Amino acid sequence: MKYLKSQMQQLIKENKELHTRFKELKAEHGLEKNNALKALYHSEVADGGKYQVAYQALDQPKK
Repeated sequence: MKYLKSQMQQLIKENKELHTRFKELKAEHGLEKNNALKALYHSEVADGGKYQVAYQALDQPKK
């Protein structure tokens, strides 16, 4: 599984809790949007994170 900016943006858009965490990360650490997206990916999605399944589902083709 690899980081895709567009998938992270979609995941954040669809998940209110993740969106809140994204805003907190930007404010707390003074991160730019792209860096906050990557940080959120590594902390909440990658390596069995809480949102990994939802992220992977975005990778599946629509039927």
